[in-house]
Amino acid sequence: MQSLIPKIESQLASLPVPVALQLPDGRRVAAAGSRVTLAFSEWSALAKLAGRQVGAIGEAYVEGKVQIEGAMRDLIDATVGLLPGNPAETDTGWWSRLQHLAKSRGSHSLRKDAAQIEFHYDVSDDFYALWLDPRRVYSCAYYATPDLTLAQAQEAKLDHICRKLMLKPGERYLDVGSGWGGLLLWAAEHYGVDATGITLSRNQHAHVQRLIEEKGLTGRVRVELRDYRELSAERPFDKISSVGMFEHVGAANMPTYFSKIHSLLAPGGLLMNHGITSGQLNYRQLGNGMGDFIEKYIFPGGELLHVTHVLRETAAAGLEIVDVESLRPHYARTLWAWSDALEAQLDTARAVLRNGGSERQHANAERILRAYRLYLAGSAMSFEQGWIGLYQMVSTKPDGKVDHCTLRGAQSVYPFTRDHLYK
Repeated sequence: MQSLIPKIESQLASLPVPVALQLPDGRRVAAAGSRVTLAFSEWSALAKLAGRQVGAIGEAYVEGKVQIEGAMRDLIDATVGLLPGNPAETDTGWWSRLQHLAKSRGSHSLRKDAAQIEFHYDVSDDFYALWLDPRRVYSCAYYATPDLTLAQAQEAKLDHICRKLMLKPGERYLDVGSGWGGLLLWAAEHYGVDATGITLSRNQHAHVQRLIEEKGLTGRVRVELRDYRELSAERPFDKISSVGMFEHVGAANMPTYFSKIHSLLAPGGLLMNHGITSGQLNYRQLGNGMGDFIEKYIFPGGELLHVTHVLRETAAAGLEIVDVESLRPHYARTLWAWSDALEAQLDTARAVLRNGGSERQHANAERILRAYRLYLAGSAMSFEQGWIGLYQMVSTKPDGKVDHCTLRGAQSVYPFTRDHLYK
């Protein structure tokens, strides 16, 4: 292990933020003016640093084998310098892609998806409330102007989606993966729709049900604890949104997902599909161990596809794509807002995790907190660097009708311009 020290010292010297290391034998290796310190209790974790295995170092931190001192933003800046290049791994061989598809197919049964959603979203409502906005919107905000607060940017996002869907009073509206109900309730209160939301999270379902009753929206808004595959197409919806949902669907189930959406959407209806995408065409996961870290501690079963893959599956299901917008920079800023909010109240977050929620949460409070610290800041870095992206994709279900007025438009209710989004 001693032979690793010169290599590590060379790495430290090249980082954009000065970093110090506390070695397992008590020695200190430091760059001048160090703002971040990593204290290692095991030599094996130090070897991961020499190999630039960022995810493994993150795992060692979660498991208590490495301690971190310093600001999370400084740590992330140093991490970017530690990586050898773009960590968005690609699969170019047919065998590798076949293996990935087989894993995807086996990871997304009704039972497994429910368990995976519970693992992430049912950690603790109070924990999420510490760093999300008051509406608990757990997806990319929309910074329509640079001076918006997180709460204002989330409301701007909710309205941006409603405008894209051109929601009207009385329309039947479905929100697939409705979370803590921010979009569902915004659409009902501001656009007068008859709204249905579905979620697999018991915590979220109970929270939204309480809000519906408190706001006097019973009968016009409902939330169901249900998988999208279990929805009946007997009464199609006029408009459908899916926000932060298709990342959990899996590559193997994409045809099923979009086929189901198509069957649930009335002819002439609109779909707004919003989600995280990969930054590389033949993407498998983030390399240098980062993808493995996310799979183990944050999003088991999560899969990212390139936007072209998502659009291909959308079109294959018979939906016409009418608008695509990238919000990648917005998500980087959103994640930094979440990260900063969590970092500002670590002691409170630790107490919340220790004193409430599930048995898993009680027993693993410190591990959960450490994992989320790295997840939020690391994800912000990934969006900043363009390793992953975020798109809103609007599609329509053609109704077969041709408008024979002066401005002819075949089989589409979507406007000729985008003026409805900004006026």
